[in-house]
Amino acid sequence: MASEKEGKLIGRISHFFDHLGVAVIEVSDKLRTGDTIRIIGGDTDFEMKVDSMEMDHERVREASRGKSVGVKVPQKVHEGYKVFRL
Repeated sequence: MASEKEGKLIGRISHFFDHLGVAVIEVSDKLRTGDTIRIIGGDTDFEMKVDSMEMDHERVREASRGKSVGVKVPQKVHEGYKVFRL
């Protein structure tokens, strides 16, 4: 079970585009623009606000379970890292 600080597990990183600084999140629960997320994996552990998301090169405000969305992230992440909503 995730601790209070981790929040609720809502997905995993499936890909990272290094040249764009964009992580692809496979969503296992709802994710919305404006949510604060925490990404944890390896030596990486940071929080950020989701300012925008894209699905199939189109901006979206919400992603539901089973969808994959691109989110700009401030740090390099790797496949398999966990994404929590705070």
